Order: sequence, then structure tokens, then C-alpha cells
Amino acid sequence: MTLSAAERALIQAARTARQNAYAPYSGYPVGAAVQTDDGRIFAGCNVENASYGLSICAERVAVCHAVMAGAQRITAVAVCTPDGGTPCGACRQVLLEFAPDPEACAVWIVKPDIVVQRYTLASLIPHGFRLK
Repeated sequence: MTLSAAERALIQAARTARQNAYAPYSGYPVGAAVQTDDGRIFAGCNVENASYGLSICAERVAVCHAVMAGAQRITAVAVCTPDGGTPCGACRQVLLEFAPDPEACAVWIVKPDIVVQRYTLASLIPHGFRLK
């Protein structure tokens, strides 16, 4: 699979973010990165908590990082997991909130050493909803 420079940068940002994951309870470190419509990349990692429901996924950290910087239009995502797992339902819905074109929003699923699959956000959340 041939990747563009932008795709490689996005994937590398997710892989790098995974190295900072705080996952002492699940042992499942995740890194994610989102690319915005102006080309910027924002990364995040999962941060767990002893009260497991208070944990936050890497994808949502990356989205919050982007929003904090004033970026609210996501055009691509990369998620790096130990085994090629895809985003949870909550993360899919949060990504949808900020993806103006889910059919064109690539979601790259990678392991630390290989690209597993490319999806579109629309294919991962085919019946997502929007209030606006």
C-alpha cells in the first residue's frame, strides 16, 4: 500500500502518541491522531483511571487537542493499537461530530509496525446522528 507523505505523518503521529499512553489497568495502549482541514495534525493517547468509566480514549484526546487549538473540521484519522482494534462507538460518534464529510474521512487502523486497514468514518458509523 502506497501512502502519501500526509498519511505517513498522520500514522506516525498516532504511533508516537501511543508511546505515552497511560494504560495500567487494561494494558492496551492506544495512540490516535486527527488531521484537520488546514493540514494540521493533533495527537492523543488513552488515559485510564482506577474508576474505569473516567478513562478517556486516545481518539477523544486527539479531538479535544484539535478543538482546543481552534480546529473543528477533521478530514482523516489514524489509530494505533496493539492488535489493530478500531475505535469504540463513543469515539466514532465524537469523530463524526467534527468530520464534515464522513464519506471522505479516512480512518487508518495501524499496529506499531504495520498498516492494518483503511476505512471511511461513514463505514465505521453508518447510522451516526447529528443534531445540526
